[in-house]
Amino acid sequence: MRPQIHEEAFVAPQVFLSGDVRVGKYASLWPGVVARGDVNYISVGECSNVQDLVCLHVADDAPCIIGDYVTIGHGAVLHGCEIEDHVLIGMSATVLTGAKIGKGSIIAAGALVKENDVIPPNSLVVGVPGKVVRTQDRLESIHAQAIKYKCEWAIEYGVKPDIGGELYHGEKII
Repeated sequence: MRPQIHEEAFVAPQVFLSGDVRVGKYASLWPGVVARGDVNYISVGECSNVQDLVCLHVADDAPCIIGDYVTIGHGAVLHGCEIEDHVLIGMSATVLTGAKIGKGSIIAAGALVKENDVIPPNSLVVGVPGKVVRTQDRLESIHAQAIKYKCEWAIEYGVKPDIGGELYHGEKII
């Protein structure tokens, strides 16, 4: 199986994609990302950004599913897990096989989400092992971060994304 990249996604030339990897509209994968869908599939949702040196991998019984408007910080490792929409995964965080991160959650930099952990929506997770320390609605700020990346790469590479009605720095983009 070969990677499937939406024509309006951005994948830096220094990215390594192998196997069943699906990249959605306006998603962006930055230099040094490794996504290896060898025994299952990897899906990166619309408007999500996977930053430098992130590793995405799968297990026989666990794909790696990344929802829409997700930001995955530099150096994070996601293995056979599900990340719902509007989530921020901090730099160097690790999310292990079978874990599910609920919509609107933040996984702090360096945190470890253990195998099969289920993180409720709108949670803040910190530490090793990761613990939910707060639940709070952070959708707008996470969404704005994803929009920022979408807009910045679009300008940089001369692509005009459909940005009608979205928020950037709290302002509606027309």
